[in-house]
Amino acid sequence: MPLIHFCKNFLLCGSFGWCMECFWSGLDAIRQKKDKTLRCQTSVWMFPIYGMAAIFAPVSRLLKGKSIMLRGTVYTMLIYAGEFLSGSFLKKHKSCPWDYSEAKLNYKGIVRLDYAPAWFVSGLIFEKILQKES
Repeated sequence: MPLIHFCKNFLLCGSFGWCMECFWSGLDAIRQKKDKTLRCQTSVWMFPIYGMAAIFAPVSRLLKGKSIMLRGTVYTMLIYAGEFLSGSFLKKHKSCPWDYSEAKLNYKGIVRLDYAPAWFVSGLIFEKILQKES
């Protein structure tokens, strides 16, 4: 994939991920805090983390024609790997914007296993977005 195409996909995925996070955290605000303003919370760090979903473009070409379960599972595993690697790096530098230590199904406070369904769907959405850009 040419660098310019990867950069375009990186910006697209970063933007979509940021919007997705705002939507998710806004819904969480009303659910947990009864905040009807739906205030969202994110971090500038999240843009490049979501932007890395641009690597799904070549992966989706390899998975073309495969079942939705296989594709979604592969994307979920890639998202967990990215979340764990980026979270570990940021945590080491005291810059990690999330901490899942209080969640039941967390690993080292960096990933939440109960988010698997959300990552499964998100991965498939990233796949669709990136297919439109190919």
